[in-house]
Amino acid sequence: EVLAHLFEPYFTTKERGKGTGLGLATVYGIVKQSGGNIWVYSEPGKGTTVKIYFPRTLETHEKVGTTARRTLPRGTETILIVEDDDAVRKLAVTILKERGYHVIEAHGAESGLQLARTHDGRIHLLLTDVVLRDGEGPHVVRHVLESRPDTKVLYMSGYTDDAIVQHGVLPPGTAFLQKPFTPQGLAAKMREVLDGEDAEGDRGR
Repeated sequence: EVLAHLFEPYFTTKERGKGTGLGLATVYGIVKQSGGNIWVYSEPGKGTTVKIYFPRTLETHEKVGTTARRTLPRGTETILIVEDDDAVRKLAVTILKERGYHVIEAHGAESGLQLARTHDGRIHLLLTDVVLRDGEGPHVVRHVLESRPDTKVLYMSGYTDDAIVQHGVLPPGTAFLQKPFTPQGLAAKMREVLDGEDAEGDRGR
């Protein structure tokens, strides 16, 4: 019964409040996105074996030079960040402020909705985690877009877009940023969505 749902987001055998059910979904997404396979065998009272297979590759990654770092995309738009992980939120805020953006930061779903209601002025983009301790990113997005339909949306998550889409958490084409992200990755994706290059999914619909 457990094996059949093992890699589904939100499925957990832990007590309520003890687990999110996202750990193995994250593993599954990373393995599949890397062209690999994951295999699990388990017997009650004997234990569990997990085998992960990755394709061999001889490719090498190029290092990002100082010139590339100096030319990160910039902007002046207002960004609402909804993220309950303090370290991730602070990192995103720092990166975006250094790039010239005006940033509003919320530590959770309710905080994000409150700030969206009370902010005087346009919010150009909502950057939200998919899963929050006090709610879900899609819920925040729906409510924000009801009163601010011109706001663009970028989701971020610690598990992959493949895993999210395959399990119906987000629809295909949704603008998405994988965590952990680099300053280059965040800055580039931000401009991509704001400039309309991700038009099919930039509102998370």
